[in-house]
Amino acid sequence: MQGENTFCACPPPARARGRFPDDVTSRRLRLTSLSSAGRKRRWTAHVGGGALGGHMASSAGLALCGHALVVRGGSRLLATSTSSSDDDSLFIYDCSAAEKKSQENKGEDGQPVDQGSDTVLASTFSKSGSYFVLTDDSKRLILFRTNPWQCLSVRTVVRRCTALTFTASEEKILVADKSGDVYSFSVLEPHGGGRLELGHLSMLLDVAVSPDDRFVLTADRDEKIRVSWAAAPHSIESFCLGHTEFVSRIFVVPNHPELLLSSSGDCTLRLWEYRSGRELHCCPLTSLQEPTEPWSDKRFAVSRITYWSQEDCVALSCDGLPVVYIFQLDAAQQQLVPRQLLTFQHRVWDAAFEEGRGLWVLQDCREDPLVLYRPVSGQWQSVPESAELKRVCAHVRMNWAMLEGCAGVDSGFSSLYKATCDNMTPYLKKKEERLQQQLEKKRRQAPPPGPNGPTKKMRAGESAQGCSS
Repeated sequence: MQGENTFCACPPPARARGRFPDDVTSRRLRLTSLSSAGRKRRWTAHVGGGALGGHMASSAGLALCGHALVVRGGSRLLATSTSSSDDDSLFIYDCSAAEKKSQENKGEDGQPVDQGSDTVLASTFSKSGSYFVLTDDSKRLILFRTNPWQCLSVRTVVRRCTALTFTASEEKILVADKSGDVYSFSVLEPHGGGRLELGHLSMLLDVAVSPDDRFVLTADRDEKIRVSWAAAPHSIESFCLGHTEFVSRIFVVPNHPELLLSSSGDCTLRLWEYRSGRELHCCPLTSLQEPTEPWSDKRFAVSRITYWSQEDCVALSCDGLPVVYIFQLDAAQQQLVPRQLLTFQHRVWDAAFEEGRGLWVLQDCREDPLVLYRPVSGQWQSVPESAELKRVCAHVRMNWAMLEGCAGVDSGFSSLYKATCDNMTPYLKKKEERLQQQLEKKRRQAPPPGPNGPTKKMRAGESAQGCSS
């Protein structure tokens, strides 16, 4: 039902670009461009839902930590265990049943503002797996304890969130939102309010922390990855520059804490030494796929970067595509080596590694919602259904209604691409038309050849030559 293809060789590393000044200078440059908008030029602009635009869609998601497995879809999450030694426990939570703000938000016209749906937008485990957190479209941040599963708190965030993560110490939750801000929420004080940590001028799409909690890394819509000091977020250590579209995902490699992986709407996976902002390697994903595939000419963004420390493997699931890319991280050579392209008959929603077991893939197929892959003789292959896999799949099938609304829904990346606005070509075309009209007018006004034209002058010249002879 699933097939595998082998990757071709990876291109040589690409060098990093020059440093970006900072967000203040960036804003000044944009204002300068706007002030001279009357000039004829080619320029690019973002279109679609932005920080003030529509809601970002959310497809189904998968999360793994230890033996705890979570599948989310719509407003619900389903948590179970992949271990055969654990009992057949199942925890289900529905955000639509969570408490909501008592006060009614009103806009400038005094009318009630749309409170949003209860769809889960982002979720993640803490490093140890002791905590799990999610945020939904109703601007709620919901914190859980996982052993046993219990909802600890429901808090309100200022704006709809796009990504979140725990600090390595598991004392804080960092939440990135659509307006470019990152807020921190305490885990030890589960009902405490949020604190503004840092801000961007652009929509944030992902946030990560270094394993020692010294740095906060943020990825935004304007192609930048910023590395800030956690103790003083206004102090910027570096920018990782090189992507030519929005940065969809970032991931700090846990057993190589100086390295960062990033993906973008430019269809590349890049490896960075993030403290210096130096790009180490760039892999164009479009060069690794078969041109005969029906989606080969479709632009896409990576929706998940997951890592297996045991084998230094990187897996990528892409927004709306029935594929998973497998790479090998060669930290000594500072490069990513393409290993395999897993293809599926159904759309892949998400993928995540489980240490010691392999790669779990969540797909849009009720009969086989979850597939487990393991490396066999150097090739990743789907494993036969075990008792644990059958049990987990049975739980998902029984609760398939929460995933039905995710069919055909992507992660909202399609609205983030830049559109090229070219007003130079029409201007040059009109200018050429005017020149042609002027030449045609001159031809019509020029005297025609004849007795009073060039022919008469030529005869007069001939007569003068005859007299002189």
